[in-house]
Amino acid sequence: MTKPVKRLGILALAAACALGGCAASAAPDDGPARYQVAMVAKSTETDFWKAVFVGAEAAATEYNLDLTITGPDTEEDYETQNAMIAQAVQDGAQALVFSAIDYDANAPAIEAAAAQGVHIVVIDSDVNSQSVATYIGTDNYLAGQMAAEAALEGMPQGALKVGIVNYDINSANGQARELGAVDAFDASGRSEVVATIHTLAEAESARRDTLAMLRAHPEINVLLAFNEPTSVGAAQAVEELQLGDALWMVGFDSNLATVDALQTGIVDALILQNTYEMGYFGVQSAYKLLAGQHSEVERHVDTATRIINRDNLFALESQKILFPVS
Repeated sequence: MTKPVKRLGILALAAACALGGCAASAAPDDGPARYQVAMVAKSTETDFWKAVFVGAEAAATEYNLDLTITGPDTEEDYETQNAMIAQAVQDGAQALVFSAIDYDANAPAIEAAAAQGVHIVVIDSDVNSQSVATYIGTDNYLAGQMAAEAALEGMPQGALKVGIVNYDINSANGQARELGAVDAFDASGRSEVVATIHTLAEAESARRDTLAMLRAHPEINVLLAFNEPTSVGAAQAVEELQLGDALWMVGFDSNLATVDALQTGIVDALILQNTYEMGYFGVQSAYKLLAGQHSEVERHVDTATRIINRDNLFALESQKILFPVS
């Protein structure tokens, strides 16, 4: 679906920047025509992406850009993403802010866009293309390590029998998170990954597949899920099987369902990414590339990642990251 940018008023923009911590910079002089920027996300439906869009729209307002936002209905539909990339180029996009569903399968569409002179900015999930000017997002390997370390700290004694709920096997960020977690567990000397599933990035599929995994492996006492929909579904499975006291669960991203589960004890920790910064700095970087400010665009920008648990849930900094859209 396509979503034209919403123009934020001065007060709304100030509030958004206060929540997301966007860098202050002078707005450019209005010219006879605004730059055309297209964002093609993995989805337009989840709270994760809605928070990204708030940051993107704030930057579009600040830099006087025409921004369109599109994304497929599911986070497995790379073919629709590729069609959206081609359509954005046809519609006159001069820069593309993109998050890849499939590291390899999205690459030809990105290369074709770059061949037409479109500047490529990647956020959240990388793509196999040398045409990418900058990647902005989480250090996903480190985020996976953080998830494992949260579980190790939460269960300081005894052997850990780990179940992993991941999404599309061709998504670069999910695979990096899994690798980071597995490496951290291996290094601990007291952990074993007994089961790993790759499910659809939607809550119901994750719930169903997690139920099957937990029933097949009752020895699992640590459960990790690596994005918002899989975390919601995995938490539902834990609650359905009444395993909240029997295992330690770590999820990813901010969602009302997982925040509620954190308070009730179904989820024990959440790895929170700075979604607002991904959107804001992604669109800001697109502007800088279009304005000829290439030297100001770093090749890799690591946005902050934070562990939220019941001890720090209500801290101000935690609330800012948990609810960037509010």
